[in-house]
Amino acid sequence: MPETENPAFLVDAYSDPAIVKIRGRVSFLNSAPLREFFTQTTREKNGFILDFGDCASMDSTFLGILAGAAMDLRKKDPPGSFVLCRLGARNLELVRNLGLHRIMTVDAGETSLNFNPNAKSLTGANNKEEIENARIVLEAHENLVEVDEGNRKKFQDVISFLKNQVERS
Repeated sequence: MPETENPAFLVDAYSDPAIVKIRGRVSFLNSAPLREFFTQTTREKNGFILDFGDCASMDSTFLGILAGAAMDLRKKDPPGSFVLCRLGARNLELVRNLGLHRIMTVDAGETSLNFNPNAKSLTGANNKEEIENARIVLEAHENLVEVDEGNRKKFQDVISFLKNQVERS
């Protein structure tokens, strides 16, 4: 994948399970549209497949957003599924280091997906207010701690800083 390619989330919400293709470098700067998609769609859908074949890198906020969506699906009756496929070595390492493989299915093979070529793009800048961004990043990191208590030590400074920022607003 070219380094200059813009990050994007392509979603086929009409497939069952819904398929999300992740392209580029995803982070707190550009993952708000995906968070909103999960918030809206997990009410209707019981399964998601995320294709990381074109994902160059991801940060902890993005992973925390995924964790939140996966935990929401697990609370449904019957519980939903969240599958990560075509993760590169580095992204797979991040997923495992944060314990996300315990709440999501990690498909280590080269899954073949029938992806709708007219899928909707969730690209777009994060246009939320600074305090709302802080709440999103805080929630994402708290999700990571909920998944694995060992993450508390990794993110305690970030969580403390963001809690202070949110409480002061």
